[in-house]
Amino acid sequence: MERLGLLLLALAWALGVTLCGAARSPYQQVLHHSRLRGRQHGPNVCAVQKLIGTSRRYYTNCKQWYQRKICGKSTVISYECCPGYEKVPGEKGCPAALPLSNIYDTLGIVGTSTTQLYSDSSNLRPEIEGPGSFTIFAPNNEAWSALPAEVLDSLVSNVNIELLNALRYHMVNRRVLTDDLKHGTTIPSMYQNIDLQIHHYPNGIVTVNCARLLKADHHATNGVVHVIDKVISTTTDTIQQIVETEESLETLRTAVAASGLNALLEDEGQFTLLAPTNEAFEKIPPDTLNRILGDPEALKDLLNHHILKSAMCAEAIIAGLAMETLEGTTLEVGCIGEELTLNGRPIIAQKDVLAVNGVVHFVNELLIPDSAKTLFELGKESDVSMTIDLFRQADLSSHLTGNEQLTLLAPINTVFKDGTPPINRNTKNLLLDHIIKEQLSSKYLYHGQKLETLGGKELRVFVYRNNLCIENVCIAAHDKRGRFGTLFTVDKMLAPPVGTVMDVLKADSRFSTLVAAVQSAGLTETLNRPGSFTVFAPTNEAFQAMPREELNKLMGNAKELATILKYHIGDEILVSGAIGALVRLKSLQGDKIEVSTKNNVVNVNKGIVAETDIMATNGVIYAVNTVLQPPAFRPQERGDEPADPALEIFRQASALSKVSQRNARLAPVYSRLLARMKQ
Repeated sequence: MERLGLLLLALAWALGVTLCGAARSPYQQVLHHSRLRGRQHGPNVCAVQKLIGTSRRYYTNCKQWYQRKICGKSTVISYECCPGYEKVPGEKGCPAALPLSNIYDTLGIVGTSTTQLYSDSSNLRPEIEGPGSFTIFAPNNEAWSALPAEVLDSLVSNVNIELLNALRYHMVNRRVLTDDLKHGTTIPSMYQNIDLQIHHYPNGIVTVNCARLLKADHHATNGVVHVIDKVISTTTDTIQQIVETEESLETLRTAVAASGLNALLEDEGQFTLLAPTNEAFEKIPPDTLNRILGDPEALKDLLNHHILKSAMCAEAIIAGLAMETLEGTTLEVGCIGEELTLNGRPIIAQKDVLAVNGVVHFVNELLIPDSAKTLFELGKESDVSMTIDLFRQADLSSHLTGNEQLTLLAPINTVFKDGTPPINRNTKNLLLDHIIKEQLSSKYLYHGQKLETLGGKELRVFVYRNNLCIENVCIAAHDKRGRFGTLFTVDKMLAPPVGTVMDVLKADSRFSTLVAAVQSAGLTETLNRPGSFTVFAPTNEAFQAMPREELNKLMGNAKELATILKYHIGDEILVSGAIGALVRLKSLQGDKIEVSTKNNVVNVNKGIVAETDIMATNGVIYAVNTVLQPPAFRPQERGDEPADPALEIFRQASALSKVSQRNARLAPVYSRLLARMKQ
């Protein structure tokens, strides 16, 4: 029985492998999708996207199919025979397999007649016609035409040496299909065993020495032919050797040596170096450049920001792609037509300089990461630039350019839509309170944490379900962490606390009636003691709006007055940035206060708040123009007489009234209740 179970298990496994098959490579997945899109035109028809105005063609993946764009440019769909098949006159699609012949003949069949011609003239023909197993990466006719005239002349005039060597560098001494072309691998060529660099990208594009495979896996009796879009040349240099020999990279060479990254660029691996040219360095203000070059840590971050963790050939970029750098940041590598872009800008001057450990693209602008910037540099070209300019006007920018470990609370530009505050002593002191005396990360802040400012104030951290706030300001964007400082973008100007709730109320003439009421109710000590209160403070106007009799009665009853006032005091600090659609805040009286926000207007118990976020050392104050009534004090909820259970049931069961009238026993009861309701 046990043997039977094992046999069934083995059979099931074998069936699973047969049915599922091996996982397709990215190239085969894209080719399969092109087949699916072309099948309505007959067997073995593939959909191909052609870039308008160029000869570039791509097998289409699902995303490209719907977007109809390559490198931001429009494409048209055409339908042609899939690799390995051909048309038959009078029949639909491409029903016939291409004739199977030797590699030399196959070069002509797949349209690489120039490669075939040069194979003949270089005496390579007998080898690729004869027995064996070879792979040839055959440049198409356009690739040979694109070579500089002097290079092509040099090859053709030395047909028995240079041209033969060049062609043998395009060959591998065994059959290699696209499924065997693994990303980041090398394959020894038939020219002195010098390696070919293979990259097989997730989008289905396969490159050899950064030349794209246009049509792959054309079988021959003695091997396989892959059509490529470039004539490839040998490479034996590392990335470091390219940096050392290129005149336009002299400044980069000095920077690499100073940072100690020589070994990394010399080692085995597959990197992409976005190499800043001398011109790129010259565009940086001298003070900034000298600061970075003189700071080993900032310099290393700068250079690592220019090194991608994997080799990325230009031909593999057909849309924007986020790539991770050695510094841990991401750059968006994209394209606009024929140009490569970095973060949306066409700043790549030369592309695809191949090395044995990756690829180099020359860039004509320096990419300075946040980690190498001062606070001033982090903010000056961002959505907090007006705050940075305020510091400059106030002669406080030295705090943003030095090497102090600081965190800047920078209000977003929209805060100043009505203008910036005048520069005076109070403004300078307030700006200093926007700088915290340590470099923080928002993800490590915790509720109740105390932070000291350069202005000498102590700020509190409030962690809410939907926001992270420091006093009255809430963080509105991700941190920007610089070399010495961190920038928090915040939603308003900071209002540091200046005293207890009672101190603040006494200092504001709008609340003189409230202060007298608090003192009368014996709550002065409560609002002076350490704590966490949210006080909805009725203004003098709010008290004046009450009927005179009701106000006098309230002020003459200390117990009732205390109850009313306690309903205005929440038992935790709730700043306006933490108020969502509705927050129910428990009051010191016991009932809940309903606080909501709509269209940036805060409401309490559906009444508009006149002013928010008046900060105190033991709480926050909201000015309101109405005196809030606890539920038990509201006439509509209190009632003038005890509830009659029978009457309440009757009110809630009106749907049964007709039944009650028809029932002889219930009719008298119904009549009496109806009479009471009419009184």
